[in-house]
Amino acid sequence: MSPLSESGPKEHKSDLTCAALATGMKCLPHAKLPLANGNVLHDWHAEILAIRAFNRWLLDECEELVRKGKEAESRWVAWRQEFKAENSCSAQATGHEHLVDPEATKDQCPGPDWQGQPFSIRDDVRIHLYVSDAPCGDASMELTMATQPDSAPWTSQPADGEMLGRGNFDRLGVVRRKPARPDAPATLSKSCSDKLAMKQCISLLSGPISLLIYPGNVYLESLVLPEGRYVPRAVERAFGAEGRMAGVIAAGKHWGGGYAFKPFMVQTTSRGFEYANAAISDATEAEAVVGSNISMLSTFSGRQEVIINGVLQGRKQTDPKGASCVSRRKIWEAINRIKSAADTAVSIKGPKETYAEFKASPRLRSREQVKHDVKTLALKGWKLNEGDADWMLEV
Repeated sequence: MSPLSESGPKEHKSDLTCAALATGMKCLPHAKLPLANGNVLHDWHAEILAIRAFNRWLLDECEELVRKGKEAESRWVAWRQEFKAENSCSAQATGHEHLVDPEATKDQCPGPDWQGQPFSIRDDVRIHLYVSDAPCGDASMELTMATQPDSAPWTSQPADGEMLGRGNFDRLGVVRRKPARPDAPATLSKSCSDKLAMKQCISLLSGPISLLIYPGNVYLESLVLPEGRYVPRAVERAFGAEGRMAGVIAAGKHWGGGYAFKPFMVQTTSRGFEYANAAISDATEAEAVVGSNISMLSTFSGRQEVIINGVLQGRKQTDPKGASCVSRRKIWEAINRIKSAADTAVSIKGPKETYAEFKASPRLRSREQVKHDVKTLALKGWKLNEGDADWMLEV
């Protein structure tokens, strides 16, 4: 995260701050989703886990603002002016209720992007993501090809409608699932390339958190890759406006709620990460580097967790106490706390609804329309990873 100016409080002088970091390279098999109950992470590849940790950090910032009151300021997150005005105008066009002040002036009324979120990222903040290797999926297929003993295209083809993993590397520009060994249990978690491509349209916010934070300026400014892991044509194909995302350019001009197609810049660095696969192999002269099943996350607000198999280290997947702070359940609980303390007009129901009903909120329709368009026009073949939504919060 980087503020572009000092337009905020005077003590804001830092140029770059690490809001969240993570390591990881595993995901949950599709067959285990019904057992997750909102407690087990579905995908803890480093990029995705870091984005979830970033979302959790934003919630912590919101919770701190709520604790201090509506006149409080944060270096990164701000109360929206529309919300501070107590929603004094009617916003019937957005489909949710506000208090109506007959004496409110036109200037006080929320604009067309107003959907009731009390918070937003400060306008002078930009978001950057460093990844120590090319994201799995389409952005790294040329690198995958280069490691094959035989670069000839595969003759075997997947079944109709099946998402590819690491196989069939001759097929480029397609949606892929997370790569795994051929004998590994099947997963429907999409590759990091595909998820990052989608984030260029729906912002870095998860769906539930977009009920509290305006998504319009929570887009990635740049993705930074090591020089040796950057293939320009692969990156342009995976993320660029002239690659597979070209189909959403026109549609993105008509999305509401702050959503748009905002492609990030891809930059490189010559500084290596000392624990990257290539660096370790060179240092140890090992033939191969074995991936670890241990993941971790850390946030600027002080959260630190070690995760194994999608839950906290030392806990079983069936143990509710093993839920990470970035799990579906813990995120929903935090949203409800903030909503209640802020006394928002945001329609976030109580504990008597399932997570599926919560995600079906009318206020997420704009976001769902964006996802539908992207999957139809650009990321074709995207399959839903369903099975972990039929649960409720504890009363």
